[in-house]
Order: sequence, then structure tokens, then C-alpha cells
Amino acid sequence: MFSDVLSAFDKRSRKASLFVGAKVQARIISALMIREAMGRYGHDNLGFFWVIGEPLLLTSGVMVLWSLTHVSHDASVGVVPFALTGYSMLTLWRMIVFRSLHGMRYGAALTFHANVKYLDILLARSLLETVGIISAFTVAYVPLYLLGALPPINDPLLLYGGWLLTAWFFTGFGLIIAALTELSDILERFIHPVMYLTLPITGTFYMVDWMPLKLQKYLLMSPLVHGIEMFRAGVFPPSVVTHYDPLFLALCALISTGIGFPLMLYAQRHVEL
Repeated sequence: MFSDVLSAFDKRSRKASLFVGAKVQARIISALMIREAMGRYGHDNLGFFWVIGEPLLLTSGVMVLWSLTHVSHDASVGVVPFALTGYSMLTLWRMIVFRSLHGMRYGAALTFHANVKYLDILLARSLLETVGIISAFTVAYVPLYLLGALPPINDPLLLYGGWLLTAWFFTGFGLIIAALTELSDILERFIHPVMYLTLPITGTFYMVDWMPLKLQKYLLMSPLVHGIEMFRAGVFPPSVVTHYDPLFLALCALISTGIGFPLMLYAQRHVEL
């Protein structure tokens, strides 16, 4: 009887400590996000606006360019929503990867604080990009919708679910990049050209349904394509055919995190302070 009481008390204590630990880590990551934003954009003038403003300006510029060149191959897919969804996801991909380059080395000074880990620093950067770019997407969407340039959102769950799953995959991939560039400086020089080479498998400039059937199965081997198709399925009307598998995307995200996390733990022993 007494042992059962002790066991129940021990379980409650563990749950309480886990909750407190998670709350502390959430506060640390939030503080690191604010610090990153302030360090990147400054305290004065527009300041934090640029967390949203920078991707908003980039996306708007690309939308205008694509509208002038009539990129869309399908009349049912407007150029503006096609450009907005495509470039938002592409920006997230590029920004998370580029912010991960030597991300451990640049944040090493912060690890002198007892509760700050390299994982916290990398997660804070990734979350800042994820929140900033989806906020820019939302800010751009509302006025364009009111002007009739965009359709009403078809399925918010698909829209934000696709965004979060893809951001998870990108974050796991970012951990891999952060670790590899810490272990070898030479690898950094290859990241930029490799990112350009990945453009055909991002799904930014096409819909899978536009492609020949033989090519579609190869394109759907890319988690980036699943992410952007799912994201677009949340925006475009049901009449627009999209191809995606959330379980495949989640599995790829899990694998990238499963590789990136232990690799980061190994690389942190080689960080140059």
C-alpha cells in the first residue's frame, strides 16, 4: 500500500518536472528568437517589422515578376496565388538552410549560459524564419484577397499543416547542415550551388499534375514537393488537382531530425569557440 503511494507520487513528480523543464525551454527559445530578431533587424525604426517585412518584400517582388511573365500553365491556377505559395515555401527552405551554416559556431558564446544549448539556438533561428515567413504570407494574402487577386483559403488545416510539416523537415535538414559545416569548412562552399540545383525538386515552379505521368512518380520522391503541394491544396480550390502524402512528409521530417540531432550532438564537441 505504502509502496503504491510512493510510486504514484514519483510519477506525479516526474510529470511535474517534465512540465517545468518544457516551460523553461520554451522561455529560452522565445528569448533566443527575440534576441536573434533584434540582432538581425535592430531596435530602431521598423525593427521587428522586418521579421515579416523582409520576406514580404521578396515575395511581393516575385509575384509581380511572375504576373508579368504569366508563369502559370493552368488557367484555373492564378499567377498570384501560384507565386505567393511557391515563393513563400522556397524562401523558408533557403532561409532555414542558410541560417544553419555555421549556426553552432556563431551561437557558441550563448552556451556559456547554463540552460542554453546548441539545439535551442538552432531551433530559435528556424522558428523565427517559420513564423516570420508565414506571417508575411498572411499579411500579403489578406489585401490581395480583398482585391480579388486571391481565392478564399480552401482548407486552413492543409495550409498550416503543410507549412508546419515542411518546416519540421527543413529544421531537421538544418540541423544536418549546421553539424556538417561545423565539422568541415569546405562544405559551406558547396551549399549555395547545391541549393540552386535543388530548385527543380522544390515544386516551386510547377504543379505535379502538369508533369508527365512518368515524371510525377520521381518528383513525388521529394519531400519538398509534397510540402508545397499540400500547402497549395490549402489555398487553391478543390478543382485544382494536387499530389501529396502527409505521412510521407512526416516520415521524412522524422528521418531528417533523427539524423540531424545526433549529428549535431557529435559536432558540438568540435565547435571552435
